[in-house]
Amino acid sequence: MGAGVKLGVAILTMGTRPKELAELLDSVHGQTAQAARVVVVANGCELPALPPWVQTVRLAENLGVTGGRNAALDQLRDMDLVLDLDDDGLLVADDVFARIEALYAADERLGIVGFRIADETGFTQRRHVPRLRAGDPMRGGEVTGFLGGAHVLSTKMLAEVGDWPEAFFFAHEETDMAWRAIDAGWKVIYEPQLLLQHPRTSPARHAFFYQVNARNRVYLARRQLPALLVPVYLAVWVVLTLARTRSLTGLRAWFGGFAEGWRTPCGPRTPMRWRTVFTLARLGRPPVI
Repeated sequence: MGAGVKLGVAILTMGTRPKELAELLDSVHGQTAQAARVVVVANGCELPALPPWVQTVRLAENLGVTGGRNAALDQLRDMDLVLDLDDDGLLVADDVFARIEALYAADERLGIVGFRIADETGFTQRRHVPRLRAGDPMRGGEVTGFLGGAHVLSTKMLAEVGDWPEAFFFAHEETDMAWRAIDAGWKVIYEPQLLLQHPRTSPARHAFFYQVNARNRVYLARRQLPALLVPVYLAVWVVLTLARTRSLTGLRAWFGGFAEGWRTPCGPRTPMRWRTVFTLARLGRPPVI
């Protein structure tokens, strides 16, 4: 990286993708601008042999995406920027880190940068474009959310807004982080020139997804939304779920998770300011959908 800019890379693994992890690490090591530190977190698993320049953290149990990322952050507090990457992703270009440095150098209030995610054919799934109008994945700019598979966080921002919400485990933790960042005056951008190649997948292939998805929507509303918007947001998602979900098993799991979201702890409630609500609306995604 450039003089004085320290980038740390964080990768979570459950030990099921050793080949993909090795290829990702090769693509990280092959960047024209080198990372200051690379941390691989073993989320309740054993690790294969890794290069000597990789720092490892072994967790005794799977703490989910949020717990695993926080374990990585604990090793990277002294960095300026932290890049989170999925262990089955690949950095195709060798100038990714240099581009990241240039983006942050140009804007001191840049908090989060989200990558474009595409499969090996170059196709980007609609759900991977962080805006409601998702027809053009090459249109970048300021947004209200980002993708978990590849994104950069400013550690100055993290010191102000806090770490990942561990109760979430996975699902919607990125929205929680983005809303907190925007509420604190930081920018979140989608930069399609930063590409993570990633296999095409569907998150809804297990009932557990439906359960956690619903639970965390309730968590998100309880933690982040003004009281007037909580019932609106949740009612919208009940209607959308009923309209979209064709699986009775999935619906049962979803409503079970919805109930769980009300009766289990989700961390402190810090509702966003109404100014932030209007900012999110201006950016194209009001916090009711």
